[in-house]
Amino acid sequence: MSSFIMYVTFDYSDPRRLSAFWSEATGYQPVTLEDDFAALAAPDKRGVRGILFWKVPEPKAAKNRMHVDLATKNPQDEIDRLVGLGAQMVEYREGNGRGWTVMADPEGNEFCIG
Repeated sequence: MSSFIMYVTFDYSDPRRLSAFWSEATGYQPVTLEDDFAALAAPDKRGVRGILFWKVPEPKAAKNRMHVDLATKNPQDEIDRLVGLGAQMVEYREGNGRGWTVMADPEGNEFCIG
């Protein structure tokens, strides 16, 4: 028997605000919105069941050791949309015959899109 990824969990200073960003970015739907915790549920059965957001007192201080990768058929249009939602483009990278863009959400947590 093996395990599977059920939730991806983020630490943030403002779970409500960041869950709104990630809901718009991914289509995951809000199911819990509190001052210290927020939860989003997957819109279908294809991926991770949900995304959780916990309030923490300290700000992000260094590069993430883990991040999420988003996929899209038109990366530049999606990058433009995410920037409009509050993300920032960090840099474009290439490796292993592929290219991707490193982004940062409104609190600076990195994610990639390719």
